[in-house]
Amino acid sequence: MHIIDLNSDLGESFGAYTLGMDEALMDYITSANVACGWHAGDPVVMEKTLRAAAEKGVAVGAHPGYPDLMGFGRREMKITPDEAYAYVLYQLGALEAFARTFGVNIQHVKPHGALYNQACKDEKLAMAICRAAQAFDGDLIVLAPYNSAFRTAAEAIGQPFAAEFFADRAYLPDGSLVPRSQPGAVIHDADLACQRVLQMAREGTVTCIDGSVLQMRCASVCVHGDNEAALASVKQIREALEREGVVLQPMGTFAK
Repeated sequence: MHIIDLNSDLGESFGAYTLGMDEALMDYITSANVACGWHAGDPVVMEKTLRAAAEKGVAVGAHPGYPDLMGFGRREMKITPDEAYAYVLYQLGALEAFARTFGVNIQHVKPHGALYNQACKDEKLAMAICRAAQAFDGDLIVLAPYNSAFRTAAEAIGQPFAAEFFADRAYLPDGSLVPRSQPGAVIHDADLACQRVLQMAREGTVTCIDGSVLQMRCASVCVHGDNEAALASVKQIREALEREGVVLQPMGTFAK
């Protein structure tokens, strides 16, 4: 039986600004990566997001980022491994306060934006983030790319790891994401995004932006719901996976 988790980045609204269609998206995903207030989100949004996840039975993970609301956490910062450790642990603690009130366990941690991308290639940064996850909870799953420093670091210290596939992002031949600044980095065609997910599920591969094929067998697929069209794409991906006989479950039920 093939099991896959569907995750999405949620809780990224802030104050008077609304981003995404979080509650509607929770009808289709199995795990939510919740912003912890640094790159996006705020305490009120975090509370609302955890409440909705608890009511809809969606598993919860932390989505920590750089302290960069202005840049949405997508601007690179130069920090030490010790700082990365403290940044992630701090944000895990913030989310945990809300999780406890709803009787929810934090299932995983998935860094956001520039922190995620930099640590994919920086072994010391990846290790610091994995150490923070382990200090918080030895069963916390680190969610990150199949071919990344995260995987090496998590395995080195015995921390659970789950590989993530992006339905709507193009890949380079080394398994990293095509930078958003480059043409073709984001896939807007819902049919193509769905085809890519099915290829990964059936064959454990992805076709990269240069046409090469790379091995990539992942436990979780990241989907987005920033607008109504994207929400339809999420629904399409879920329905296509279910037609293939794939069981959709939170990663915590099978990835440890």
